[in-house]
This record gives sequence, C-alpha cells and structure tokens, in this order.
Amino acid sequence: MTTRLPYRALLGLVAALALLAFPAFAAAAKESKPLPPKDTNVGALEQLPGRLGCLSSGKASKKVCGQARALKGAGPGVGSRAIAVSPDGRNVYVASFLSNAIAVFDRDPVTGALTQPRGKAGCVASVVGRAKGSAQGCGLAIGLDGANSVAVSPDGRNVYATSKGSAGVVTFIRNRRTGRLRQLPPSASGCIAGTSTPGCTPGRGIKWPDVVVVSPDGKNVYVGDFAGSGVTSFSRAGKAGALTQLPGSEGCITEAGEEGCAKGREMDHIEGMAINPSGTTVYSAAAFSSAIDILQRNASTGALTQASGTNGCITVEAVADCEQGYEFAGVNALVVSPKGGNVYATSLTSNSVTMFRPTAEGGLAQPARPEGEKIPAGLGNPEGCLVYLRSPGCSFGRAMSVPEGLALSPAGDNLYVSAFVSGAMDVLDRNFQTGAVNQKPGERGCLASPKVGGCASGRALGLTGSVVVSPDGRNVYSTSEESSAVDVFRRIR
Repeated sequence: MTTRLPYRALLGLVAALALLAFPAFAAAAKESKPLPPKDTNVGALEQLPGRLGCLSSGKASKKVCGQARALKGAGPGVGSRAIAVSPDGRNVYVASFLSNAIAVFDRDPVTGALTQPRGKAGCVASVVGRAKGSAQGCGLAIGLDGANSVAVSPDGRNVYATSKGSAGVVTFIRNRRTGRLRQLPPSASGCIAGTSTPGCTPGRGIKWPDVVVVSPDGKNVYVGDFAGSGVTSFSRAGKAGALTQLPGSEGCITEAGEEGCAKGREMDHIEGMAINPSGTTVYSAAAFSSAIDILQRNASTGALTQASGTNGCITVEAVADCEQGYEFAGVNALVVSPKGGNVYATSLTSNSVTMFRPTAEGGLAQPARPEGEKIPAGLGNPEGCLVYLRSPGCSFGRAMSVPEGLALSPAGDNLYVSAFVSGAMDVLDRNFQTGAVNQKPGERGCLASPKVGGCASGRALGLTGSVVVSPDGRNVYSTSEESSAVDVFRRIR
C-alpha cells in the first residue's frame, strides 16, 4: 500500500517532490531511449480566437473570454470527467462545483464554438447554487450540490451527474433536438443519494461520488466513489433512462465491504473510471492505493466482480495478489483506446502518463522493464511511462505538473492531458503498433499560460482539470477551475 495522505495535501507536495527527485533521476534518464516524437502538426491544438476561445463565469469573462453562467469552479481537482460532449456532437455539458450546476452549451459543428442558451435551457442548478447567484436563471435540480462529474448516455437521451455535497447521482432527460436537460422526478429516482437528501432515493456505498460512466450498450451506469472507496452499479431502463441500484452485493463493491457491498481490494479513494469498448471490463483508478482495479462486467446483469489474484489489480507497490507496475502513484484518470488494446492513466504523485495492455488472463500489464543487475529502483520502460521532469527509463513530459484529465481522439492517434498545477493542455502522439505515447516537440506539445515556458500561449487555463474530444475529432474542450471557464480548441487534422 502507498502512504495515505489527504488529497489536497498531496497536491501541495507534488511540485517539491518532483524537483527534489530531478538530480537523482537525471543520469538514468539520459540512458533511456524514448521513442522520437512525431514531427507533424496533426493533432496539435489551436485555441479559437478572441472570446470564442473560452467562456467564463469569472473575471476572465471581463478580459479575454466570452461570458457564461453556472461555471464557477468548473472541473474541480477531484472530478476528472467534469466535461462531456453528446454523441451527436451538438452539445457540451460542464459540471461546476461552486455553482452547484451543470452548464449547457450548443456546439457549432464547423468551428466548434460554444454558445449558451438563454434561461433555463442553458443550465440546471441546485437551490444552493441559485441562491448564491452563481447560477442565476438556471433550471432547478435536486441533489446537485457540489457537482463534479458528468456523462452522456450512448443514445444521447440522458445526462448523468455526480455531486459531492449531496453524495448524489442525478439523472436528467436530454432533449436530443435542443440539448436542454430536465431532471427525472423523485418518483423515478431522479436523484439517488448516500445521505438523507429530500427528494432523493437512498443509495448504498455512496459517500463522495466522483466519476460516472455509462456502459457502451447503455444498460448500466457505474459511479466511482472517492470517500467511499468503491464502485456503485446501476441498471438503466426505458426511454427515460431511470437508474436502479443493483440488488445486494451486486449493487456496490468497496474496499471495506460495508453496507452490504461486495468487498474489493486496493480500492482506496476511487477517482477515475473507464470501460473497454466491448463492455466486458470496468477499470477503476484508486488514488490512495496507487492501483488500477480490474472489474469484470456481466453483460446480462451489469454486476461487477474483481478477480482474485493478479488479474484483479495492478499497483506500484509490491502487494499480495496484485500485479506490480511502475510510475502511477496517485493514479486519478483512465481512458481506453478505441479498439481496447491499451489503457492509459494519469497519476498525481508520479506526475505521469502510463500505458497498460490487457493480458490474455484479463489483467493489466505494463511493458517490461529492462533486465540487469544495476537497474535503479523504480526504473520503467519508455513505452510504458511518460513523466514530468524525469524518471529512470521513462519518456520526458513537459508542463505536466499534476496531470488530472485524459482524453483520446476518436481515431486513437492523439492523447490529450490536462495538468492541474501547471494549468497546461498537453498533446501526445500515440503509436498504433506499440501503444506508446510521446509528447509533440516544441510548442506543439502543450498550451499554457505565458508563465509556463516552452508551450504555445493559451488563455484561461489555470487549474485545468478535465478534457474531452468531440466525436468528430474536430475539437478539444477543457475546464479551468481557477478561471471558472471552459476552453475551446481546434484540433489540427
């Protein structure tokens, strides 16, 4: 097990630890042979010009961004899936922690520019958010206090959101013509909460729901819980997309195995989740365990089970009955390649992006480390890790301090990383044959505040938390908690 520290305390230690580690790793890093980055503009990002390049509810709207409502605290540090694009590409949805809201935007299919509809069509918020004035004119939603993640169903009929303050999972019906959201009524469990929240249906294993994902077949919704250290499982039914928690131990799997949940392993503080394209496996990222948990999904019932032995988890520490890997301490976001051949993770304390391959037995493995008697402790393989500053054997990443969000292009040729502390948007090329990723050279490899050297200059990029790519591959969108903004980029193709 890794040392358990409060999440925000970990943020404060990251930069200092990385700088202290730099001299020790430098010599070993010179001996590594990372794959050369592609010398091409394909996949690089350009922020849209002027106020089209960002929309904000904060001070940035007075100087460089367009003005929007319900974006206070957009994409919080705990919540690496705070932005989503509808499958038809018409709308973008943003979870805003301080506005207690989901902001709704219309997307121009040609330019990717975003506009917010007026009135209630442009946002939904809790009573608290509307009372604070950060979500004026929004539609009312129950159980949305401290919204932190959002997901759209594959059929585009529903938007699901998680909220810390209400310990809630909220269900909205999406108007597929206008993009407007309408919460299901309490009688249909429009809110399922782990706390006693008026209008919400009681749920088990829900304390601080952090991330929400929908299965590719649309039958199930899964929620990763940060404080609850587990995953809750729901069935999704009918055109309304109503959720029902699975019965008994099938309804949740947690490290403690409390509230009638199944008992899992190495699941301390789940922050990231991803499902493979076939829908057979759910991967969860446990930040405090520094582990990726492999949960097999029953396609008929939606129930999740963790295999015993090394096929059920991979960790950075030597842990009984888990595979051991390298450079993903404090793992927090996950994404699976379009064909399912690779799993990628961002990690808080390692300041890294790591690559994994599913094994024939159903587990995960990283590329093997080099063999030899004088291998430094923690040595990786350049195909399996990319690290901010340097680490033995890994490729080098720039402007990647505390990487938080992660998104792949539809074709799988580029990986985009949002770095919380540096505020940068990092651009990586992906090798289709090996799955290895490398950062683009020069300014094509990152966009950031002018204070961050070596990157193209971007606007409203402080505390960049979440990132998503549009289904057509034309645009990339990210959130900024510091600027209370959503940033808009054109992807060069």
